[in-house]
Amino acid sequence: MEYRQLGASGLQVPVLSFGTATFGGGNDFFKGWGSTQVEEAKNLIDICLNAGVNLFDTADIYSDGLAEEVLGKAISGHNRDKLLLSTKSTFTFGEGPNNQGSSRFHILKQIEGSLKRLGTDYIDIYHMHGFDGNTPVEETLRVLDDLVESGKVRYIAASNFSGWHLMKSLGISEKYGWNKYVAHQVYYSLANREYEWELMPLALDQHVGAIIWSPLAAGRLGGKYGRNKPIPSDGRVAKGSSPVPEMAIKEEVFYNTVDVLHELAEETGKNVAQVALNWLVQRPTVSSIIIGARTEAQLQENLGAVGWNLSIEQVKKLDEASIVPPIYPYWHQWQNKSLNPTPDFYGKG
Repeated sequence: MEYRQLGASGLQVPVLSFGTATFGGGNDFFKGWGSTQVEEAKNLIDICLNAGVNLFDTADIYSDGLAEEVLGKAISGHNRDKLLLSTKSTFTFGEGPNNQGSSRFHILKQIEGSLKRLGTDYIDIYHMHGFDGNTPVEETLRVLDDLVESGKVRYIAASNFSGWHLMKSLGISEKYGWNKYVAHQVYYSLANREYEWELMPLALDQHVGAIIWSPLAAGRLGGKYGRNKPIPSDGRVAKGSSPVPEMAIKEEVFYNTVDVLHELAEETGKNVAQVALNWLVQRPTVSSIIIGARTEAQLQENLGAVGWNLSIEQVKKLDEASIVPPIYPYWHQWQNKSLNPTPDFYGKG
């Protein structure tokens, strides 16, 4: 397993990490993702560790805390120092006006709950799951700095931020000498490359590592979808629990991309999902890609996405098939390459 530096931090993380949103199945939404219980989770975690995947990602809201509980019980007995745990907070957890957001009140409550459910004394990477526009950024960053200084959190990260959300946060942390976000957990896949427009250049400039969620676009890039192929009834999309809405998928571009994925799968002897994941492995700023699995077979297949690389020509084919016209001001900036150089990875040449 390849390990990469997480942003500007000294932390080394595996290029593939394991997501536990399928653990627990504690409410209707997350049941559509999976309902893995402790014994099954132990098996999946052992497979990950044997493959060198030691970073496990979860969140307080996954199945209303059950995912953290299952993960905590499943890793019990393992050497904690050899594991990396990532969890998140911000979204609604419980009832009442203070049970959401990134306020000092909510963060302190949620970190204690996550530590208890995970059965650990510290979190390696603690994410703000989304940006809270109601709480002063200074309040959020100060309490996160306090958590790092107390030893309850090792590194802090953002998730699903806009460019200005992240840049403002980094600037405030620098102003006061507080710990900075070293990573940004983002949605990025061949089905949606908007991350490249603003967030990737920001990450390159500020040395923020990208941790990728839903790299297969909620299973759409797993080989079961395509032209004239109905949506599988057992998938998250059909069950209405996909984190990636249909409106985000550009249909014709998506079908063109899937056609190329099938072509390259034949050329490489890999499957469609492995090709889609390997494309992501080669993208700038990517520190780790979160893979999920409800079964051992799915996990083993996803682990096969590394240890080899698509050729430059194959990557270019996928770039060209999956690119969509950028929105303003990016199309205007890309017309002025002398002032705003556009690297090859934007699919523009």
